[in-house]
Amino acid sequence: MKVAVFCGASSGNDPRYVETTKALGKYFAEQGVDVVYGGGDVGLMGTIADAVLAHGGKVYGVIPEYLKSKEIAHEHLTELHVVADMHERKAKMADLADAFVALPGGAGTLEEIFEVWTWAQLGHHAKPCAFYNVMGFYDPLMSMVRQMSEAGFIRPQYVDMLINTDQADELLTALKTYQPPKKKWG
Repeated sequence: MKVAVFCGASSGNDPRYVETTKALGKYFAEQGVDVVYGGGDVGLMGTIADAVLAHGGKVYGVIPEYLKSKEIAHEHLTELHVVADMHERKAKMADLADAFVALPGGAGTLEEIFEVWTWAQLGHHAKPCAFYNVMGFYDPLMSMVRQMSEAGFIRPQYVDMLINTDQADELLTALKTYQPPKKKWG
């Protein structure tokens, strides 16, 4: 299984973000889960890649040419795909991955996980979308998503399709046993 991980190009201001990212990377490698990610060697991006690689796993990076120097492309990956732009990056990551997981991050992390979640709602793919909710990082967002549903903007089955956990074993089990909801139109 290849899991696309969306996460920060910074490490955040609490060392537990790095610690839990390292632990997840180690767990993925031990479970034979390969990681697809943004290709950078900085922040949580670099942390997840280094942890997986340090424990014998495979890591596939996808980085746009113009970010190659800014995010400092990781030089020791299983494969590094250099693409033209962010649109191509996201499409390539989606193509390579069997599942998607958001770790703590900023606007880019949210944009990436929300795009693949939207694609799942539309039936563009049937892959699981998850939030690795370290220290309750995504609790306010999950509250907002539920509010969007209560207000009639998201059907409840599309809220329920999101995996939300802070436990690595629960995350992997949920990814492996995921069953997509019925397609929105079709």
